[in-house]
Amino acid sequence: MSDRYGSDVLSGDWKVPPRGRSREVEAETGLVVEDVDTGWCGAVVRVEKAGGMRVVHLEDRRGRTKGFPMGPGFLLDGAPVILTPPTAAARAQLAEARAATSRTASGSRAVEGAKARVASGSRIFVEGRHDAELVEKVWGDDLRIEGVVVEMLDGVDDLAGAIRDFRPGPGQRMGVLVDHLLPGTKEDKVVQACRKGPYAAHVKILGHPYVDVWQSVRPERLGLRQWPVIPRGQSWKHGICHHLGWQADSQADIARAWKQILGTVRSYADLEPTLLASVEELIDFVTEPGH
Repeated sequence: MSDRYGSDVLSGDWKVPPRGRSREVEAETGLVVEDVDTGWCGAVVRVEKAGGMRVVHLEDRRGRTKGFPMGPGFLLDGAPVILTPPTAAARAQLAEARAATSRTASGSRAVEGAKARVASGSRIFVEGRHDAELVEKVWGDDLRIEGVVVEMLDGVDDLAGAIRDFRPGPGQRMGVLVDHLLPGTKEDKVVQACRKGPYAAHVKILGHPYVDVWQSVRPERLGLRQWPVIPRGQSWKHGICHHLGWQADSQADIARAWKQILGTVRSYADLEPTLLASVEELIDFVTEPGH
């Protein structure tokens, strides 16, 4: 006779939770976990002691950081885990792995202990301070290795004069990064004229389509789906600040706003591809051997 009621429901390990039993995992930097109670998902950025307990800080995809008590209550790939402090051996192994594969903010392989070269004759010129600070943050390590200095133009209205003053030639190339370089714009007309000048062979002028270099930062870094459209006749930077709820009454406020935006940039991955392509091409141009 068959068993009408099946096997004994109490046989086996019937207390196992649906997702399985928790296992211990060391909270190494970069480990992506989810807090069960809040649903907060992020990568481990640091572990510290606070108020007599250990706290693990998780950074989500928008760059926001939140602390949680270390221990149970986390999911790793959907399975429950108990976060434990990283051991000395694990930290040493992680440090060794990072040293072997370390990258600069631009994605280039870092050169340990390398000193900046003496400045070469070639230069990269950008429109203003914000452009220069962004290039420095992402490509600064690479440019120091190559001995390339970044200089500011204070706009491109007199780009032809800047080229004449620099006098590009063999061993002294000039790369120029221009904001809002779109067909039919004022910037485009200035650039087209300069590309036909007597120094054209030793000058490369590239740009990006954004109104301002602020816009080359991916909007997700500021919690936006896309950069807002600011009506004509209104200051673009002031409009952005108002949209984000930031004060914009003075130039100091605008400077602080840029610092907040720049602070969200950790590497090339936080910038739009069009800007990346232009800057990388300019660096290749001014560092090309034999020119």
